[in-house]
Amino acid sequence: MSKNIYVGNLPWSATEQDVETLFATYGQVANVKLISDRETGRARGFGFVEMESGAEEAIAALDGADYGGRSLKVNEARPRPERERRPRW
Repeated sequence: MSKNIYVGNLPWSATEQDVETLFATYGQVANVKLISDRETGRARGFGFVEMESGAEEAIAALDGADYGGRSLKVNEARPRPERERRPRW
């Protein structure tokens, strides 16, 4: 079963390939999704990594680790809370 990992405080220059390479050291990476601003398209400095194996090891090793001059925040992703739908007028 795969595990979804939140990765925060990424350098703005990080690419999905960079993050995949970083996490692949610890196990099999299924998917990487970096979040970008809807309007500007610029990176927002966080994303999600889905791992088939090695997730616990990656979290333990990379949380607080220096990456591109920044201290990474890495933990198991929590489910997104349901947002109340507002009618569009």
